[in-house]
Amino acid sequence: MLAACGSTSTPLYTKQATSACLVKKGVKVGPVTNAQDFVANSATGGAFRAHLADNFVTVSFGLTLKDAANLEAAYEQFHAQKVGLADVLRPQNNAVMLWHAHPSDADIATVTGCLEK
Repeated sequence: MLAACGSTSTPLYTKQATSACLVKKGVKVGPVTNAQDFVANSATGGAFRAHLADNFVTVSFGLTLKDAANLEAAYEQFHAQKVGLADVLRPQNNAVMLWHAHPSDADIATVTGCLEK
């Protein structure tokens, strides 16, 4: 088991494990329709929308880090010019989170704390 010893590989998160963790924390999780977010619907690892108290986030997963980078690039290409994308787009490994509004630290911690393999 050499891979487990001193491994520096980046963890790849999954839609299933992450959404299950959020549901256990009382977060409402649902699908993302193409009309809501066509970029998320192209995610190779799937996507979901999580509704927190005063905000929601679309979490999209790439099957690889390159897939996630492609999702991030698509959001950057297709965003509205009046939207401060840097404030609401948060990539982490193979997960890309697009918040509806500026997220609170608590909401970020809830979602990123549930990013799981």
